[in-house]
Amino acid sequence: MITIQEGSFLTLHYRLAGPDGADVVNTFGGQPATLSLGSGQLAPAIERALLGLAEGAEHRVELPAGAAFGERNPEMLQRVKLALLRELGDPDAEYAVGDVVQFPTPDGQGQYAGVVREKGPDWLLFDFNHPLAGQPVTFEVKVIGIL
Repeated sequence: MITIQEGSFLTLHYRLAGPDGADVVNTFGGQPATLSLGSGQLAPAIERALLGLAEGAEHRVELPAGAAFGERNPEMLQRVKLALLRELGDPDAEYAVGDVVQFPTPDGQGQYAGVVREKGPDWLLFDFNHPLAGQPVTFEVKVIGIL
């Protein structure tokens, strides 16, 4: 019987829910996901929960606060001057608390997101923590195929 190992290529349905039980991601009603275990597509704690499962397996795991996406890090809260945002992005953009703003990585090859937490007269406070950092999550999976 084939089971999930490090580096396995998987087809699966999964659901990730936050502490309130609301879906963050849910593929059960649509196309299944395909991914390569160990490539960083899932959080390491979630990948560990998949190890050893066989094709057809259904599994549910409750991960305690911080286990899936780490603890909240206060150093990931950063003030950014509006002048810099306008210089590097859309000069006419308006920002509100709760907005998600994409920033380029230093090498320009990717992006990361920050959530506006506060607005000052000439700055915005961004939270670059994962939205589920420091929170418990539920992960449910049905393994469809393993290569």
